[in-house]
Amino acid sequence: MLVAFGRELRSAGMAVGSGDITTYCAAAGLLDPTDLVDLYWAGRGTLVTRRDQVGTYDRVFRSFFLGADNPLTELLKITPSGSAQARAVLQIPATEESGEELGDQAMLGLMASDAEALRHKSFSACTDEELAAVRRIMARIRLTPPRRQTRRTAPAAHGTRPDLRRTVREAMRMHGEPAELYWRRRKVKLRPLILILDVSGSMADYSRHLLQFAYSAKRAASKVEVFCFGTRLTRITRALDHRRPDDALGLAARTVFDWEGGTRIGACLDHFVKEWGRRGLCRGGIVVICSDGLDRGDPVVLAAAMERLARLSYRVVWMNPHKGDNANFRPTTLGMMVVAPHIDMLLSGHDLRSLEELAALLPALR
Repeated sequence: MLVAFGRELRSAGMAVGSGDITTYCAAAGLLDPTDLVDLYWAGRGTLVTRRDQVGTYDRVFRSFFLGADNPLTELLKITPSGSAQARAVLQIPATEESGEELGDQAMLGLMASDAEALRHKSFSACTDEELAAVRRIMARIRLTPPRRQTRRTAPAAHGTRPDLRRTVREAMRMHGEPAELYWRRRKVKLRPLILILDVSGSMADYSRHLLQFAYSAKRAASKVEVFCFGTRLTRITRALDHRRPDDALGLAARTVFDWEGGTRIGACLDHFVKEWGRRGLCRGGIVVICSDGLDRGDPVVLAAAMERLARLSYRVVWMNPHKGDNANFRPTTLGMMVVAPHIDMLLSGHDLRSLEELAALLPALR
Protein backbone atom coordinates (compact mmCIF):
# COMPACT_ATOMS: atom_id res chain seq x y z
CA MET A 1 0.00 0.00 0.00
CA LEU A 2 2.81 2.41 0.85
CA VAL A 3 4.56 1.60 -2.42
CA ALA A 4 1.35 2.37 -4.32
CA PHE A 5 1.11 5.67 -2.46
CA GLY A 6 4.67 6.48 -3.56
CA ARG A 7 3.68 5.77 -7.15
CA GLU A 8 0.79 8.22 -6.86
CA LEU A 9 3.18 10.89 -5.60
CA ARG A 10 5.51 10.18 -8.50
CA SER A 11 2.62 10.45 -10.96
CA ALA A 12 1.75 13.82 -9.43
CA GLY A 13 5.20 15.12 -10.32
CA MET A 14 7.18 14.57 -7.12
CA ALA A 15 10.64 13.04 -7.42
CA VAL A 16 10.12 9.93 -5.29
CA GLY A 17 12.61 7.12 -5.82
CA SER A 18 12.70 3.55 -4.61
CA GLY A 19 15.12 4.51 -1.84
CA ASP A 20 12.71 7.17 -0.58
CA ILE A 21 9.85 4.65 -0.50
CA THR A 22 12.03 2.18 1.41
CA THR A 23 12.81 4.87 3.99
CA TYR A 24 9.09 5.69 4.23
CA CYS A 25 8.22 2.03 4.88
CA ALA A 26 10.91 1.81 7.56
CA ALA A 27 9.62 4.98 9.26
CA ALA A 28 6.02 3.72 9.16
CA GLY A 29 7.16 0.43 10.69
CA LEU A 30 8.60 2.25 13.70
CA LEU A 31 5.28 4.08 14.20
CA ASP A 32 1.70 2.83 14.19
CA PRO A 33 0.82 1.92 10.57
CA THR A 34 -2.88 1.84 11.47
CA ASP A 35 -2.76 5.51 12.48
CA LEU A 36 -3.36 7.84 9.53
CA VAL A 37 -1.61 10.70 11.31
CA ASP A 38 1.53 8.60 11.80
CA LEU A 39 1.46 7.62 8.13
CA TYR A 40 1.13 11.27 7.15
CA TRP A 41 4.08 12.52 9.18
CA ALA A 42 6.23 9.53 8.27
CA GLY A 43 5.76 10.38 4.61
CA ARG A 44 6.04 14.11 5.23
CA GLY A 45 9.45 13.60 6.81
CA THR A 46 10.84 11.14 4.24
CA LEU A 47 9.18 11.88 0.88
CA VAL A 48 8.92 15.69 0.91
CA THR A 49 12.20 17.42 0.15
CA ARG A 50 11.04 20.94 -0.72
CA ARG A 51 8.50 23.29 0.80
CA ASP A 52 6.61 23.71 -2.47
CA GLN A 53 5.86 19.96 -2.48
CA VAL A 54 3.76 20.10 0.69
CA GLY A 55 0.57 21.09 -1.15
CA THR A 56 0.96 18.27 -3.68
CA TYR A 57 1.71 15.78 -0.91
CA ASP A 58 -1.41 16.79 1.08
CA ARG A 59 -3.64 16.57 -1.97
CA VAL A 60 -2.39 13.12 -3.00
CA PHE A 61 -2.49 11.87 0.61
CA ARG A 62 -6.15 12.80 1.08
CA SER A 63 -7.09 11.46 -2.36
CA PHE A 64 -5.28 8.15 -1.82
CA PHE A 65 -6.33 7.32 1.73
CA LEU A 66 -9.77 8.96 1.95
CA GLY A 67 -10.92 9.48 -1.62
CA ALA A 68 -11.84 12.75 -3.26
CA ASP A 69 -15.61 12.38 -2.57
CA ASN A 70 -15.34 11.09 0.99
CA PRO A 71 -17.39 13.27 3.41
CA LEU A 72 -14.68 12.87 6.06
CA THR A 73 -12.11 14.70 3.93
CA GLU A 74 -12.96 18.05 5.48
CA LEU A 75 -13.05 16.53 8.97
CA LEU A 76 -9.50 15.21 8.70
CA LYS A 77 -7.05 17.67 10.20
CA ILE A 78 -3.42 16.67 10.00
CA THR A 79 -2.72 17.21 13.68
CA PRO A 80 -2.09 14.84 16.57
CA SER A 81 -5.63 15.56 17.81
CA GLY A 82 -7.05 13.74 14.78
CA SER A 83 -5.53 10.41 15.78
CA ALA A 84 -8.82 8.90 17.06
CA GLN A 85 -10.71 9.90 13.90
CA ALA A 86 -7.88 8.52 11.76
CA ARG A 87 -8.16 5.08 13.32
CA ALA A 88 -11.87 5.05 12.53
CA VAL A 89 -11.57 5.95 8.85
CA LEU A 90 -8.43 4.03 7.94
CA GLN A 91 -8.71 0.31 7.35
CA ILE A 92 -5.74 -1.70 6.10
CA PRO A 93 -7.07 -4.67 4.09
CA ALA A 94 -5.49 -8.06 4.21
CA THR A 95 -2.99 -8.93 1.50
CA GLU A 96 -4.74 -10.22 -1.62
CA GLU A 97 -2.36 -11.48 -4.26
CA SER A 98 -4.96 -11.54 -7.00
CA GLY A 99 -5.94 -7.90 -6.46
CA GLU A 100 -2.36 -6.68 -6.34
CA GLU A 101 -1.41 -8.68 -9.41
CA LEU A 102 -4.38 -7.32 -11.32
CA GLY A 103 -3.51 -3.79 -10.20
CA ASP A 104 0.12 -4.17 -11.26
CA GLN A 105 -0.90 -5.62 -14.62
CA ALA A 106 -3.37 -2.81 -15.21
CA MET A 107 -0.78 -0.19 -14.27
CA LEU A 108 1.88 -1.76 -16.50
CA GLY A 109 -0.59 -2.06 -19.37
CA LEU A 110 -1.61 1.57 -18.99
CA MET A 111 2.01 2.70 -18.93
CA ALA A 112 2.83 0.62 -22.01
CA SER A 113 -0.15 1.94 -23.98
CA ASP A 114 0.56 5.55 -23.01
CA ALA A 115 4.23 5.18 -23.90
CA GLU A 116 3.39 3.68 -27.29
CA ALA A 117 0.90 6.45 -28.06
CA LEU A 118 3.30 9.22 -27.05
CA ARG A 119 6.35 7.81 -28.82
CA HIS A 120 5.16 9.09 -32.21
CA LYS A 121 3.61 12.37 -31.08
CA SER A 122 5.60 15.55 -31.60
CA PHE A 123 6.58 17.48 -28.49
CA SER A 124 5.05 20.65 -29.93
CA ALA A 125 1.62 18.93 -30.25
CA CYS A 126 1.52 17.45 -26.73
CA THR A 127 -0.58 18.84 -23.92
CA ASP A 128 0.88 19.69 -20.52
CA GLU A 129 -0.24 16.34 -19.08
CA GLU A 130 1.24 14.46 -22.04
CA LEU A 131 4.51 16.37 -21.75
CA ALA A 132 4.74 15.40 -18.08
CA ALA A 133 4.17 11.77 -19.04
CA VAL A 134 6.83 12.01 -21.75
CA ARG A 135 9.36 13.35 -19.24
CA ARG A 136 8.59 10.48 -16.86
CA ILE A 137 9.03 7.94 -19.66
CA MET A 138 12.21 9.64 -20.86
CA ALA A 139 13.68 9.43 -17.36
CA ARG A 140 13.55 5.62 -17.68
CA ILE A 141 15.61 5.54 -20.90
CA ARG A 142 18.88 3.73 -20.29
CA LEU A 143 21.64 4.85 -22.61
CA THR A 144 24.63 2.74 -23.58
CA PRO A 145 27.52 5.15 -24.16
CA PRO A 146 29.71 4.67 -27.26
CA ARG A 147 32.97 2.78 -26.83
CA ARG A 148 36.19 2.36 -28.78
CA GLN A 149 39.11 -0.02 -28.81
CA THR A 150 42.39 1.32 -27.48
CA ARG A 151 45.94 0.40 -28.47
CA ARG A 152 46.57 -1.25 -25.11
CA THR A 153 45.73 -4.92 -24.59
CA ALA A 154 44.54 -6.97 -21.63
CA PRO A 155 44.48 -10.72 -20.84
CA ALA A 156 41.42 -12.48 -22.24
CA ALA A 157 40.05 -15.99 -22.57
CA HIS A 158 39.84 -15.55 -26.34
CA GLY A 159 41.57 -12.99 -28.47
CA THR A 160 43.52 -12.25 -31.63
CA ARG A 161 47.00 -11.87 -30.15
CA PRO A 162 48.88 -14.54 -28.16
CA ASP A 163 50.10 -13.50 -24.72
CA LEU A 164 53.70 -14.71 -25.14
CA ARG A 165 54.96 -13.43 -21.81
CA ARG A 166 52.26 -15.19 -19.83
CA THR A 167 52.56 -18.35 -21.93
CA VAL A 168 56.35 -18.57 -21.39
CA ARG A 169 55.94 -17.83 -17.68
CA GLU A 170 53.45 -20.65 -17.27
CA ALA A 171 55.72 -22.99 -19.27
CA MET A 172 58.63 -22.22 -16.93
CA ARG A 173 56.45 -23.06 -13.96
CA MET A 174 55.86 -26.47 -15.58
CA HIS A 175 59.68 -26.97 -16.01
CA GLY A 176 59.60 -26.32 -19.71
CA GLU A 177 56.64 -28.51 -20.53
CA PRO A 178 54.22 -27.00 -23.06
CA ALA A 179 51.54 -25.03 -21.27
CA GLU A 180 48.23 -23.56 -22.29
CA LEU A 181 48.31 -20.83 -24.92
CA TYR A 182 47.09 -17.53 -23.47
CA TRP A 183 45.60 -14.63 -25.38
CA ARG A 184 45.27 -10.86 -25.21
CA ARG A 185 42.83 -8.46 -26.81
CA ARG A 186 42.56 -4.71 -27.09
CA LYS A 187 40.96 -2.81 -24.23
CA VAL A 188 37.69 -0.96 -24.67
CA LYS A 189 37.04 2.50 -23.22
CA LEU A 190 34.22 5.00 -23.36
CA ARG A 191 34.15 7.61 -26.07
CA PRO A 192 33.46 11.17 -24.95
CA LEU A 193 29.88 12.23 -25.66
CA ILE A 194 29.26 15.96 -26.06
CA LEU A 195 25.69 17.29 -26.26
CA ILE A 196 25.23 20.86 -27.50
CA LEU A 197 21.60 21.93 -27.12
CA ASP A 198 19.87 24.90 -28.72
CA VAL A 199 17.64 26.63 -26.12
CA SER A 200 16.61 29.61 -28.25
CA GLY A 201 13.04 30.77 -28.78
CA SER A 202 12.53 28.70 -31.94
CA MET A 203 13.44 25.54 -29.96
CA ALA A 204 11.18 26.28 -26.99
CA ASP A 205 8.91 23.28 -27.68
CA TYR A 206 11.84 20.86 -27.67
CA SER A 207 14.61 22.26 -25.43
CA ARG A 208 13.10 21.03 -22.14
CA HIS A 209 12.89 17.44 -23.42
CA LEU A 210 16.35 17.55 -24.94
CA LEU A 211 17.63 18.69 -21.57
CA GLN A 212 15.88 15.73 -19.92
CA PHE A 213 17.55 13.45 -22.48
CA ALA A 214 20.91 15.02 -21.67
CA TYR A 215 20.30 14.34 -17.97
CA SER A 216 19.62 10.66 -18.72
CA ALA A 217 22.82 10.48 -20.77
CA LYS A 218 24.80 12.13 -17.99
CA ARG A 219 23.49 9.61 -15.47
CA ALA A 220 24.42 6.71 -17.78
CA ALA A 221 28.10 7.56 -18.23
CA SER A 222 30.70 9.80 -16.66
CA LYS A 223 32.32 11.03 -19.89
CA VAL A 224 29.38 13.17 -20.97
CA GLU A 225 29.58 16.94 -21.42
CA VAL A 226 26.46 19.07 -21.89
CA PHE A 227 26.34 22.63 -23.27
CA CYS A 228 23.45 24.97 -24.02
CA PHE A 229 23.51 27.89 -26.38
CA GLY A 230 21.31 30.69 -27.61
CA THR A 231 23.25 33.87 -28.08
CA ARG A 232 26.17 32.49 -26.02
CA LEU A 233 27.51 29.13 -24.91
CA THR A 234 26.95 27.82 -21.35
CA ARG A 235 28.36 24.62 -19.84
CA ILE A 236 25.80 22.85 -17.62
CA THR A 237 27.59 19.55 -17.00
CA ARG A 238 28.02 20.16 -13.27
CA ALA A 239 24.41 21.32 -12.91
CA LEU A 240 23.22 17.90 -14.15
CA ASP A 241 25.21 16.03 -11.50
CA HIS A 242 22.35 16.23 -8.99
CA ARG A 243 20.63 12.94 -8.16
CA ARG A 244 17.10 14.32 -8.38
CA PRO A 245 16.06 15.22 -11.95
CA ASP A 246 13.93 18.22 -10.93
CA ASP A 247 16.79 19.77 -8.96
CA ALA A 248 19.27 19.15 -11.78
CA LEU A 249 17.01 20.57 -14.51
CA GLY A 250 16.05 23.53 -12.34
CA LEU A 251 19.69 24.43 -11.67
CA ALA A 252 20.52 24.03 -15.35
CA ALA A 253 17.65 26.35 -16.31
CA ARG A 254 18.92 28.97 -13.85
CA THR A 255 22.47 28.62 -15.17
CA VAL A 256 21.47 29.41 -18.78
CA PHE A 257 20.73 33.16 -18.95
CA ASP A 258 19.67 33.33 -22.62
CA TRP A 259 16.86 30.77 -22.39
CA GLU A 260 14.32 31.18 -25.25
CA GLY A 261 16.19 34.14 -26.71
CA GLY A 262 17.99 34.68 -30.00
CA THR A 263 20.31 32.29 -31.82
CA ARG A 264 23.96 32.66 -32.82
CA ILE A 265 24.99 29.14 -33.73
CA GLY A 266 28.22 30.07 -35.49
CA ALA A 267 29.58 32.24 -32.68
CA CYS A 268 28.65 29.67 -30.01
CA LEU A 269 30.23 26.74 -31.88
CA ASP A 270 33.32 28.83 -32.57
CA HIS A 271 33.55 29.58 -28.84
CA PHE A 272 33.18 25.87 -28.08
CA VAL A 273 35.97 24.91 -30.49
CA LYS A 274 38.37 27.53 -29.15
CA GLU A 275 37.68 27.07 -25.42
CA TRP A 276 36.90 23.34 -25.22
CA GLY A 277 37.49 21.49 -28.48
CA ARG A 278 41.15 22.42 -28.85
CA ARG A 279 41.84 21.27 -25.30
CA GLY A 280 41.01 17.71 -26.30
CA LEU A 281 37.42 17.55 -25.01
CA CYS A 282 36.02 16.14 -28.26
CA ARG A 283 39.10 14.22 -29.39
CA GLY A 284 37.79 10.84 -30.46
CA GLY A 285 34.35 11.84 -29.18
CA ILE A 286 30.85 12.06 -30.60
CA VAL A 287 29.33 15.52 -30.78
CA VAL A 288 25.52 15.72 -30.88
CA ILE A 289 24.13 19.15 -31.81
CA CYS A 290 20.38 19.69 -31.33
CA SER A 291 19.18 22.74 -33.24
CA ASP A 292 16.79 23.78 -35.99
CA GLY A 293 19.55 25.66 -37.84
CA LEU A 294 17.91 29.09 -37.63
CA ASP A 295 21.01 31.26 -37.22
CA ARG A 296 21.16 35.06 -37.05
CA GLY A 297 24.94 35.17 -37.19
CA ASP A 298 27.51 35.17 -39.97
CA PRO A 299 27.34 31.94 -42.04
CA VAL A 300 31.10 32.18 -42.71
CA VAL A 301 31.79 31.86 -38.97
CA LEU A 302 29.41 28.90 -38.75
CA ALA A 303 31.06 27.11 -41.68
CA ALA A 304 34.56 27.60 -40.25
CA ALA A 305 33.51 26.43 -36.77
CA MET A 306 31.81 23.30 -38.14
CA GLU A 307 34.83 22.47 -40.30
CA ARG A 308 37.18 22.62 -37.29
CA LEU A 309 34.71 20.70 -35.13
CA ALA A 310 34.41 17.92 -37.71
CA ARG A 311 38.21 17.55 -37.78
CA LEU A 312 38.53 17.47 -33.99
CA SER A 313 35.74 14.97 -33.24
CA TYR A 314 35.11 11.38 -34.31
CA ARG A 315 31.49 11.86 -35.41
CA VAL A 316 29.17 14.89 -35.64
CA VAL A 317 25.45 14.13 -35.33
CA TRP A 318 22.93 16.90 -35.94
CA MET A 319 19.36 16.61 -34.64
CA ASN A 320 16.83 18.91 -36.32
CA PRO A 321 13.22 18.74 -35.05
CA HIS A 322 11.95 20.08 -38.38
CA LYS A 323 13.11 16.88 -40.09
CA GLY A 324 10.34 14.93 -38.36
CA ASP A 325 9.58 11.58 -39.99
CA ASN A 326 10.47 12.80 -43.47
CA ALA A 327 13.11 10.43 -44.86
CA ASN A 328 13.67 12.74 -47.86
CA PHE A 329 14.24 15.84 -45.75
CA ARG A 330 16.43 18.49 -47.38
CA PRO A 331 17.62 21.50 -45.37
CA THR A 332 16.12 24.80 -46.48
CA THR A 333 17.48 27.21 -43.87
CA LEU A 334 20.83 28.89 -44.52
CA GLY A 335 22.35 27.53 -41.32
CA MET A 336 21.50 23.90 -42.14
CA MET A 337 22.80 24.25 -45.70
CA VAL A 338 26.08 25.59 -44.34
CA VAL A 339 26.60 22.77 -41.81
CA ALA A 340 25.37 19.92 -44.06
CA PRO A 341 28.81 19.14 -45.60
CA HIS A 342 30.40 18.81 -42.15
CA ILE A 343 27.98 16.50 -40.34
CA ASP A 344 28.06 12.71 -40.46
CA MET A 345 24.42 12.05 -39.64
CA LEU A 346 21.19 14.05 -39.64
CA LEU A 347 18.49 12.85 -37.27
CA SER A 348 15.26 14.22 -35.86
CA GLY A 349 14.50 15.15 -32.28
CA HIS A 350 10.84 16.04 -32.42
CA ASP A 351 9.37 13.09 -30.51
CA LEU A 352 10.21 10.36 -28.04
CA ARG A 353 10.82 7.76 -30.74
CA SER A 354 13.56 9.85 -32.38
CA LEU A 355 15.38 10.19 -29.05
CA GLU A 356 15.12 6.43 -28.54
CA GLU A 357 16.65 5.96 -31.99
CA LEU A 358 19.60 8.13 -30.98
CA ALA A 359 20.00 6.14 -27.77
CA ALA A 360 20.05 2.91 -29.79
CA LEU A 361 22.45 4.38 -32.34
CA LEU A 362 25.12 5.52 -29.88
CA PRO A 363 26.60 2.06 -29.14
CA ALA A 364 27.07 1.44 -32.89
CA LEU A 365 29.17 4.61 -33.35
CA ARG A 366 32.50 2.92 -32.57
